[in-house]
Amino acid sequence: MRTILVSGGSRGIGRAVVKLAAKSGYAVAFTYRASDGDAAELVAELAKDGCMASAYKADMTDYDALKSVVDDVSARFGGIYALVNNAAYSVISPLTDMSDEDISRTVSVNLEGAIRLTKLVYPYMTSSLEGRIVNISSVWGVCGASCESVYSASKGGLIAFTKAMAKELAPSYVTVNCVCPGVIDTDMNSHLSADDRKALENEIPLGRFGQADEVAKAVMFFIDGADYITGQTLCVDGGFIV
Repeated sequence: MRTILVSGGSRGIGRAVVKLAAKSGYAVAFTYRASDGDAAELVAELAKDGCMASAYKADMTDYDALKSVVDDVSARFGGIYALVNNAAYSVISPLTDMSDEDISRTVSVNLEGAIRLTKLVYPYMTSSLEGRIVNISSVWGVCGASCESVYSASKGGLIAFTKAMAKELAPSYVTVNCVCPGVIDTDMNSHLSADDRKALENEIPLGRFGQADEVAKAVMFFIDGADYITGQTLCVDGGFIV
């Protein structure tokens, strides 16, 4: 049984990826930072369905903690076939109002965290001459968003990282691709008022927010059905930035 490691897997898009991957026959390990209840609930739910899932509490800014996760997952499951870099942190604010801590954490979680995990799984994939890495960026990484400048920069960096790693890992038959969600109906957008939601829906050609499982399907396409695709960015946004 092949193993998938998902960062930020207890809620939102990450949770949807964990569920779909597990129900597709993979052993799934996922990290989370603080949502103990959500993580335990997800593992129990999947176990009821006969799926294999394990949760690891780890902060994406802590290299040693991430190394412990990767070491344990690879030892338990005999390697890591796919990595989904999903964990994210966002502060909605004009740049002048952001603290240095907010700036550092946004970049450290969204970009450096993905780099850390990729570095850690790299040897397992290159030694087995197979693997899939899917980075979860954002449409804001493509076009930028006012009052989310640092988030946009970190997600744009993730797209560039995807392209560079695709070239670096191709000789080892490892593909690296990127999924850019648009406005998805998750906790990250729960702060929006009814009027704000309606205004956004009016800007989306398909006329609605996306669902986390729709993003998960794009992720699994890159893992299961895209042997000859690498270095690509797929927007799952209802046509938002067409």
